[in-house]
Amino acid sequence: MIETESGLQQNRTPAFFDPKLFLESGSMKTKVVIAGATGFVGKALVESLKKDFHVIGLSRSQKKSTSDIEWRVCDLFSLLDAEKALEGADVAIYLVHSMRPSAHLTQGGFEDFDLIVGDNFVRAAQKARVKHILYLGGMKPQAAEVSAHLRSRREVEQLFRTSEIPATIFRAAVILGGDGSSFHIMTRLVERLPMLACPTWTQTKSQPVALQDVVRSFAWALKNPESHNKVYDIGSPEPVSYQNLMCMIARKKGLKRRIINVPFISPRLSVMWVCSITGASVALVKPLVEGLKEDLLVRPEHRLQLPDGEFLNASEAIDQALQGYDSQKSPLAFHGSPEGPNIVRSVQRLPLPKGVSAEEVGKKYLEFLPLLRPGFLKVEVQEPWIYFLWRFPKTRLLVLEYSESRSWKERQLFYVRGGLLAKKKTKGRLEFRQVQSGDAIIAAIHDFEPRLPWFIYLWSQAWYHLWVMGSFGRYLNSHSSIMFRKMRQRGLTEVKKS
Repeated sequence: MIETESGLQQNRTPAFFDPKLFLESGSMKTKVVIAGATGFVGKALVESLKKDFHVIGLSRSQKKSTSDIEWRVCDLFSLLDAEKALEGADVAIYLVHSMRPSAHLTQGGFEDFDLIVGDNFVRAAQKARVKHILYLGGMKPQAAEVSAHLRSRREVEQLFRTSEIPATIFRAAVILGGDGSSFHIMTRLVERLPMLACPTWTQTKSQPVALQDVVRSFAWALKNPESHNKVYDIGSPEPVSYQNLMCMIARKKGLKRRIINVPFISPRLSVMWVCSITGASVALVKPLVEGLKEDLLVRPEHRLQLPDGEFLNASEAIDQALQGYDSQKSPLAFHGSPEGPNIVRSVQRLPLPKGVSAEEVGKKYLEFLPLLRPGFLKVEVQEPWIYFLWRFPKTRLLVLEYSESRSWKERQLFYVRGGLLAKKKTKGRLEFRQVQSGDAIIAAIHDFEPRLPWFIYLWSQAWYHLWVMGSFGRYLNSHSSIMFRKMRQRGLTEVKKS
C-alpha cells in the first residue's frame, strides 16, 4: 500500500515481492546499494549498516573495496552505469542531490539534473528487480508555492512513489551533522561574524533532525516491511528558528554574538552575504535560502515514531554535530567542479506536445537543425549515422551514432563518435527523454569533451548549443499539433507503400 498526498492508499507491491521471505531467506547478508555513500549521511549509513548488511557504495571515482563495504564506480547520469551498479541488489538507498557541479561546464538547472539521475536510478532498480527503495527527501511546506529546491525534491520523490518497487520516503528539513553543508554554513557564520545581521528568512522555523536519528530511521525501515510504501516526516520534537539554531551554536562554542534583525535584505543579497562569509558556492546557497521562506514542520500524521526512543531535540543534535565538526574541513557540497578533462553537461527541459513521444521529438530535431539561420549547417542521416556538416567547404563537425539497443519510445540515445568539434575519444552522448509526468522532455548532452580550446568553446559552441535548444523548444511549442500530425501521416503512408 502507498500513502498518497491526500492520505489515501493504493496497492502497488509487485507480484515477485514477499517481505517475509525477503527478510528470512538464507544466511547470506542482504545486499544494500547506497547512492550517495560518499556524502555525510551516506558515510554514517555505511558505518551503521555494514555489520548486518552487505553494503555496496556507489562512487564516481574508483575506491578500494574492503571486507566491510564493496565499492562500485557509477556515474548516475549514465543509465548503463546505474544498471551495472545495481546488479544483484536487494535494497537501494538514494541520497543523491545534484547541487554540486558534475562537469566543468554545466548548462541547465539542478532540478533537471536531479530528474535525470533519479530516473536512471529507478529504471536501473526496476531492471535489477530491487525489492525495496529508500529515499531521503525534503520536508513539505504548507505553502502552495514552493521553492525550486523543494519542488525538485518532490519531483524526484514522485519517481519512487510511482515505480513498481515498494518505497519508503523520509522527509527532513535540516540534518544536523558535523560534515553537513547546512550545519557548516550556520557554524561558519557564527564563528566568523561577531555581529549577525539576520534577514527575515532566519525567523522561519523547522524541526531539524540529528544525523544519528536519520541513520536510526533507515535502519528501522530496512528491517520492518510495514515501512514499505509509506511517507515519514523525521525531525526534532519542537520547532526552532534558524536564528535560534545559530544562537545555540554560539553559546555551545562559548562565543558572544550580537543579533540584529534586518528585514530589508533581499534573498539575492542574503545569498551573496552567506557565500562571501562561509566560502560556500552560489549554486549551493541560493536554492537553500530560497527554500527557507516557509516553515518546514513535521506533520503529526506523518511523524515517524521509532520503538527505541525519541528523536533528539535541537540542542542535543547540535551537541553531537559539534563533536564531528572540523572548521578546517569543507563539506563535499562546498567543492567546485570535479577534476579531470574539460567535460560538458548540458540539460534543457523542453515542452512536450500531448501524445508525442521522445522518439518523434528525436526525429523532428534532426529535421529542425537545417532550418536554422544562418543556413551553414546541414544534417545527413545514413542510419545509424548522423552527420552534422559545415556546408562551405563540406566538413564533418559532429558525427553521431544512433543506439538502437539503448533507445525506446520514451528515450532516444545518440553517441558522439567524432567530428571536427569533438575529441576522438570522447564519451559524449545526446539523449531525448520523456519525463514521468509526460508533459516535458529532457534534452541532454553528457560527458562531451570539445576539441576547441576551452575558452573559445565557452564563448562559441557552448552558447550556440543553448541557442539551438532554445529555438527548438519554441519550435516544438509553436508547431506541435500540425508538425506531429503530418509526421504520423507520412509514417502511415510509408508503411502502406511498403
